[in-house]
Amino acid sequence: MSTLIKTIVISICVFYTLISLAESDYQKLGKKADHLSQQAHWNLTILPSGEHLPKGSGTAAQGAKLFALKCAGCHGSEAIGASAEPLVGEVGSLSSDYPEKTVNSYWRNPTTLFDYIRRAMPINAPFSLTHDQIYALCAYIFNKDDIFLDNVELNQDTLPKITMPNHSGFVAIYPSQN
Repeated sequence: MSTLIKTIVISICVFYTLISLAESDYQKLGKKADHLSQQAHWNLTILPSGEHLPKGSGTAAQGAKLFALKCAGCHGSEAIGASAEPLVGEVGSLSSDYPEKTVNSYWRNPTTLFDYIRRAMPINAPFSLTHDQIYALCAYIFNKDDIFLDNVELNQDTLPKITMPNHSGFVAIYPSQN
């Protein structure tokens, strides 16, 4: 038999073997998360309107202390960046020659910060902060650029009422759906 024919026969055998393995029974791993599962708290989606924000509260003063302990190592002691991106400052810089996209200068919705911190921070322990700690950190970050007052409590009612500096700086992809 020629080399070409051997190659074709082997290729056909391998092809049918792979198909038969793919169609064979296999065990599906994992299970669907439901409202009773321990992962249900991960399924929280916080909307810009504040819908689904959990109960809790915090102030900028509380957030400053927590930021120094949990966040300053990466974001710098003043939240203007270190090994991680800056969070504050540069409000109004987007139309300048050197725009800087920080949370306070670029983000459209204040609820996004709560959701992001909850899901991803600190980088080595996501989902480890309490709701009160997250509200306090948000209050601190917003307070650094005078978006939120330092003596006011941030909670599920006050957070969605904050108007971010760049709130109107976005264009809807589908304007008819606004």
